[in-house]
Amino acid sequence: MSDVTSLSFVRRDLLAERPAPVKTTGFIGLMRTRLFNSPTNILLTVVGALLLWFTIVPSVKFLMVDAVWTGQDRTACLPENAGFVVGACWPYIQAKLPQLIYGFYPEAERWRVNVTFLLSAVLLVPLLVPRLPAKGINASLFFVAFPVVAFFLLYGGGIKGFGLSWTTGLLQLFDESIIGAGQALLNLSKTSAIGPLLWSLGSLIMLVGTAISWLVFPLTWLSDHIQGTAQPVWIDFAVTAAIVSLVAFVLGGGVRAGGRALVTSVAVFIGIAVVIQLMGLDRGGLPVVSTNLWGGLLVTLVVSVTGIVTSLPIGIALALGRRSTIPLIRIFSITFIEFWRGVPLITVLFFATYMLPLFLPGNFSVDGLVRALIGIALFTGAYQAENVRGGLAAIPRGQSEAAAALGLSWWKTTSLIVLPQALRHVIPNLVNSFISLFKDTSLVSIVALFDLLGSLRASFSDPKWSTPSTAFTGFAFAGIIYFVFCFGMSRYSLFVEHRLNAHRRN
Repeated sequence: MSDVTSLSFVRRDLLAERPAPVKTTGFIGLMRTRLFNSPTNILLTVVGALLLWFTIVPSVKFLMVDAVWTGQDRTACLPENAGFVVGACWPYIQAKLPQLIYGFYPEAERWRVNVTFLLSAVLLVPLLVPRLPAKGINASLFFVAFPVVAFFLLYGGGIKGFGLSWTTGLLQLFDESIIGAGQALLNLSKTSAIGPLLWSLGSLIMLVGTAISWLVFPLTWLSDHIQGTAQPVWIDFAVTAAIVSLVAFVLGGGVRAGGRALVTSVAVFIGIAVVIQLMGLDRGGLPVVSTNLWGGLLVTLVVSVTGIVTSLPIGIALALGRRSTIPLIRIFSITFIEFWRGVPLITVLFFATYMLPLFLPGNFSVDGLVRALIGIALFTGAYQAENVRGGLAAIPRGQSEAAAALGLSWWKTTSLIVLPQALRHVIPNLVNSFISLFKDTSLVSIVALFDLLGSLRASFSDPKWSTPSTAFTGFAFAGIIYFVFCFGMSRYSLFVEHRLNAHRRN
């Protein structure tokens, strides 16, 4: 027992207190672990702080502290009249704000631009909020109905006929182009070394054009009869609705599916009838405002939104075509992508604006803004194709093989399994292209389209507001607008990416 007692140990003194753990959270923790944890980081922190001091402080001083907020003309923004060092001249922005938003759009008709902006916001905001229902109807209204309503709101004018007149006109133009190409090949075959091949190809194209003309003949006769007898637009409307609804019922497949297609078609045409009646399109519509009067933020948004909406489907189609097993489709997609990616956007705009009319028939003309929109859509679509192709390459082959084992067709496999996953992978790349496109819209001023920067530069010529700070104020205001839109797209893309990849977070 004594041996056990001698081997026991009882501490009589308390241990010294340990130092508190180093704080790694909060502002102090950030400074300790990220900003001043090494000599290199200390140097970088000091340099960064100096850069911020010499950039942000003068900017705030120019835009806020030394700025002039009220005035009627340039005299309020001159240093000798203000009595201090003058910063930004905000009265100039207040005076030129309508020009920066609407361009030279007639003042009495600017309510149409405001209604268009309001409709776009009402349809777009619910589409961007995931929790709101009826996404299919909302998307259909925004991507299908809204462009038509916006066109008649912004451009004006009415309709002389409806679907039959438009459809037959486009089909006749397409048929004339095909027959003209075939005739050119036949004429070239008489003097070319590969005459038999060109003659065969030209004859085949002429045969296709003749077949199309025979198919278009009944529609052309019916359209000419309606217009020749001076029938009201509602006759053309009713005939078009009946033909489209009948085709939708036949192609629907079965009474139940065909019935749903028929009801959908009738509902669409009823909506179109309401729009025609409300806007008076059958009575001449709104006054026509030519696109050469459009400008400012209006043109910037029209060009950017149209380019963003149209370039993504083009990019998806080209990306799928580049991976196609059909040589003709694959070669065409590769050639298209490499060609448009190999030329600058300025060249594309010049080509679309000044050279595209040379390739169109003599009785067919395209508006200057539409030509720029076509060029931008094709140019951006080529870049989007490579983004989408990168996402498609990231999908394992087992996904397609599993879908094939379940009996799914190529279309269902691509649209339901492969493509959604591919687009989720490339959200940052897609939004990066959208942001770049939004900023590149300023290049349209080179082809006589006054976007936001074009209207801004045009406002500098007003001698009433000619001051040393006018240009700096204008470009600062334009930079703020571009930053707000681009930063908004960037943050929303992060939100979408975070939400779609929630299953990958631990």
